[in-house]
Amino acid sequence: MIVYGISTCDTVRKARKALEAAGRDVEFRDVRAEPLTAAEVAEFESAFGDKIVNRASTTWRNLPESEREKPVAVLLGEHPALMKRPVIREGDKLTLGWAKATQAEWL
Repeated sequence: MIVYGISTCDTVRKARKALEAAGRDVEFRDVRAEPLTAAEVAEFESAFGDKIVNRASTTWRNLPESEREKPVAVLLGEHPALMKRPVIREGDKLTLGWAKATQAEWL
């Protein structure tokens, strides 16, 4: 299982802690330190659409309007912190966020 996110994100920390407590073998990938590849961005965008961009984030609010209009792939490439977190992958299964429904799927 791979958890994609940012090490300073509280939601990512909660997800990792819960998954590890449930006995899951969790590999963490900090998308700031190791940015997503073009193929990963395309896969995530295909799976989640524009929901992959966290429009409630401080990073988004600080972007000028002209930046916000860029394609998702460009936004995530230039601003990895814009990715809604966490993205969790196990095999072909992908989930986004850490809502109760997602927790129920993994725990």
